[in-house]
Amino acid sequence: MALYFECSPLELDEEQVHEYLYMLKTSHRTPSESFFKHTMYGLRYAYQMMGMTELRVKLPSLSKPRTLPVVLSRPEVKTLLLTPKLLKHRLLLALLYGCGLRSFELRNLKIKDVDLHRQMLHVRQGKGRKDRYVPLGKLLCRGISTYLEAEKPLEWLFNGNRSAGKIAPLSQRGVQWVVRQARDRSRIAKDLTAHTLRHSYATHLLEMGLDIVPLKELLGHSKIETALVYLHVSQLGRQKPFSPLDHLYESGP
Repeated sequence: MALYFECSPLELDEEQVHEYLYMLKTSHRTPSESFFKHTMYGLRYAYQMMGMTELRVKLPSLSKPRTLPVVLSRPEVKTLLLTPKLLKHRLLLALLYGCGLRSFELRNLKIKDVDLHRQMLHVRQGKGRKDRYVPLGKLLCRGISTYLEAEKPLEWLFNGNRSAGKIAPLSQRGVQWVVRQARDRSRIAKDLTAHTLRHSYATHLLEMGLDIVPLKELLGHSKIETALVYLHVSQLGRQKPFSPLDHLYESGP
């Protein structure tokens, strides 16, 4: 940038900066897309270090590539839930999917958050420090009741190791280990994490007829636009999408 203008980039005005960035985006001589990104990072860091915040905030934002979430099929979810040998691990996976929980929301669950009579789960201080209720259903209530009677956890629904004489909640690494073990043993080839079960929860609810507005509330999203991504992966409408190859030979040659 200094060679292009023959002066320090810190001496340039906003119009000159935008001129150079536009040149990078449109020039065929630019090595790669990452070259443009690193130029942006460098400018932001320079303006921050020199206290030139009025220019720093005016730089164009870097757009992130749009990716769709990985979603398990319903048979794959059934296979995954049957894989763990321990009841605790099966229940952990069932709650991630059956309530659409984030990993830290699952780990922070306490026994008092489970209302078996109303079949509701109180998710406290989710993302954005918001509380919400999500339905448990009969199967999860039955599983939780059996688990509580068998394991007798203290305070936390899923106890972890003792820390300073106190029982701590299950760690993030512990949740990841359970999901990874179930994925490997079930031989599901998809990229499967704890959050994949949350994506599957949202997608399957849409396919089962739930409206996007109550889904947003169940997921704990502050904006409905965040939940709209699941419309792109769910199979909705009177007729599900299909491959034309399946119908190509139906009418004969």
